[in-house]
Amino acid sequence: MSDTVLEFNPFLPEVHSDPYPAYAQLRELDPVHKGMFPGVWILTRYADCLQILRDPRFSSDSRKSELFELFREMVGQQSPGLLEENRARSMLFVDPPDHTRLRTLVNKAFTPRVVESLRPHMQDIVDELLTAVLEAGSGTMDVVADLAYPLPIRVICEMLGVPPEDREVFRQWSSDLVVSLDPIISVELFERANRAAEAFTDYFLGLIRDRRAHPRSDLLSGLIQAEDEGRSLTEDELISTCILLLVAGHETTVNLIGNGVLSLLRHPQEMGQLRAEPSLIRTAVEELLRYDAPVQLTGRTVLEDMEIGGRPIDKGHQVVAVLGAANRDPAQFPDPDRLDLGRNDNRHLAFGSGIHFCLGAPLARAEGQVAIATLLRRVPRIELATEEELEWRETVTLRGLKSLPVRFGG
Repeated sequence: MSDTVLEFNPFLPEVHSDPYPAYAQLRELDPVHKGMFPGVWILTRYADCLQILRDPRFSSDSRKSELFELFREMVGQQSPGLLEENRARSMLFVDPPDHTRLRTLVNKAFTPRVVESLRPHMQDIVDELLTAVLEAGSGTMDVVADLAYPLPIRVICEMLGVPPEDREVFRQWSSDLVVSLDPIISVELFERANRAAEAFTDYFLGLIRDRRAHPRSDLLSGLIQAEDEGRSLTEDELISTCILLLVAGHETTVNLIGNGVLSLLRHPQEMGQLRAEPSLIRTAVEELLRYDAPVQLTGRTVLEDMEIGGRPIDKGHQVVAVLGAANRDPAQFPDPDRLDLGRNDNRHLAFGSGIHFCLGAPLARAEGQVAIATLLRRVPRIELATEEELEWRETVTLRGLKSLPVRFGG
């Protein structure tokens, strides 16, 4: 396959608004695609993406990439996604044994058993949010602002022990920070991300200081106790873990709910089926995750020379697993472009796979199930309230709407 057959640019407006046709073309014609930058490869087949997520020959630490110094020079500091030059990195960007140690300390707070115990509280929050919308009497709502954002940010803040009055301040910081996950960003966006990281750091330093003096029964107090008991959690690691949990703990769910409701609005027959059969909600959420994944891509660094799909990939090169493309691969999913809320054997990659499988997947699933099921139950005859093209957030790594205005009947 010639390297010039296709040029994949996820930042093009038409690709950004609907990347799936471009994914299909790549997957069919050039599934191991040489990217716009030297040493970057774009993978769009399910099997290839699954391999790099599970194979220890691929590293999550971008500092092992040939591109690390190049990107650091471009932004004047370091590569996108690595915001702390002299500070601990989050578990998202490290390999074992550090990844194993950090994840073990946090994992018990996100087990299915713990998450299920939170489900009644999630239901109370969703009911409170929807009651406020319905009592306003306008017959309209913004699904993102009125439901998809406030639910997960409240849940993760309560888990961490963040005071209610501080939740809103995280919105802009988080929005600025997640752009740094993109494969390439401008110096301006990188500087904004750095400022957001510094703001988060200052905030959590203050909260950690308070919890040391006044421990509570929240996750932050538990992590501080783990550090104090000598289980190798430094203060910098504690801060990076708090930032990751807070940002990842709501960003994925915001997009799951927003993208999911939009998919249902665009497939009224499927939405009608879910209204008629509420018990479908668990498989429905899995299908919504597959169909329009909240996280579209993730990168790894190649640790040794190898071949993928017959193409030689050198040590130090970057490979990008396009999860959104893998989730539409006909080799894995029959009729992949069809939304099928009853789809069985739905082993999508929306939460990744392998050792970096999303820690908060049980939480995101539960929040999505409660939010979408309750919305359909309490807000009948829902439809889009605009004929204008919907706006998507700037990042290409995460896929989510800026807003989703709808109107509804009684």
